[in-house]
Amino acid sequence: MEAVKIGLIGLGTVGTGVAKILIEQKKLLEKKVGKPLILKKIADRDLKRPRPVDLTGIELTTNAEEVIEDPEIDILIELIGGYEPAKTFILKAIKNGKQVVTANKALLALHGEEIFKAAAKHGVDVAFEASVGGGIPLIKGIKEGLVANNILHLFGILNGTANYILTKMTNEGMPFKIVLKEAQEKGYAEADPTFDVEGIDTAHKLAILVALAYGVPINFDAIYIEGISQIEPIDIEFAQEFGYKIKLLAISRSTEAGIEARVHPTMIPAEHLLANVNGAYNALLVKGDAVGNVLFYGLGAGMMPTGSAVVSDVVDLARNLIKGINQRTPALAFMLEKRGAKPILSMDELEFKYYFRFAAIDQPGVLSSIAGILGKYNISIESVVQKGRELNGAVPIVMLTHEAKEANVKQALKEIEGLDVVKGKPIFIRIEDSLRVE
Repeated sequence: MEAVKIGLIGLGTVGTGVAKILIEQKKLLEKKVGKPLILKKIADRDLKRPRPVDLTGIELTTNAEEVIEDPEIDILIELIGGYEPAKTFILKAIKNGKQVVTANKALLALHGEEIFKAAAKHGVDVAFEASVGGGIPLIKGIKEGLVANNILHLFGILNGTANYILTKMTNEGMPFKIVLKEAQEKGYAEADPTFDVEGIDTAHKLAILVALAYGVPINFDAIYIEGISQIEPIDIEFAQEFGYKIKLLAISRSTEAGIEARVHPTMIPAEHLLANVNGAYNALLVKGDAVGNVLFYGLGAGMMPTGSAVVSDVVDLARNLIKGINQRTPALAFMLEKRGAKPILSMDELEFKYYFRFAAIDQPGVLSSIAGILGKYNISIESVVQKGRELNGAVPIVMLTHEAKEANVKQALKEIEGLDVVKGKPIFIRIEDSLRVE
């Protein structure tokens, strides 16, 4: 093999970054791989749009099939995103014996099992470092760097848009909708930000991480998902008074009963490193039984950081091809046939400390009525703050609780919402004091 030839489908932001690195770092990459990496052909729907990269000498087409069917191409990079036609393209490439690199976390979260089984059947590799954490080497870190460990837990800030919004809300006291609009104007948020702000993008990434960490099949549908659109500046302000910051966290733990896998706004101690991951940055805290806590940190998106992760996969696969080997490392860390199902625990059965905020009419007996209902459901109050600042004709009552079962909390809050003296829906946010620095 004189050179490794590469085909790219999708020349958007990340695709442009990949092309830029492969072209401009060609000499560096050849020194590290031992053979030239040649970007032979690119497919994209719009080839006329100007891009900050010189594509002279590269075959360009609007037909992805030309790239997939090209017998000279050794590695196919899929960067179009979405479910279809990305899934069809990847499965065709696998069937054609090509190695595949993708950054498509949504596709892998929902159809990864089918894709990885097809790759195993046809004796090729599917690499996906860029699917979680952008330029941060999370996949390789867990799959190879921490291979000697049982993973005990994962805590991750995995969506830069959501983290940017919460950071602005925290630092400037601005409401969610105004910050979101500003983020869209600056290009940090999509025109339709649902996947980012409602936790879906984070859950896609967590589904992949759970499979890597615990040797279970990818199961996106079992992950509990809650976004940040209901967070208000008043909650951030109260959190700070109690010594916490609010972050959208992906959380997973391995227990004897099963696996926790959840995405939701979480109050974490303000002194913790994760509480101080700001702006569009991502971070993942991994605890292994041998290594202890390891923190990965960096830019989770963007042309060049994500392009860097894609090219790292290309280099890995190119090295394998040159040596005449494949499937040296299991795609999901565990040998496919050695994985086993383990239940994803229901949120209702889990116990947390909670932050509650009620909007109540300022009159005698209100606090005792609320406390009475909480006591009825075995929810113990740790502290209470009642301030005389009116919001829509009601005064906020804020409570922190000791650990309580989620199912009991939901029942109690539903009953409290029905009280005549309580206006609107009670707000609750889970607290993770396990992250407290000792």
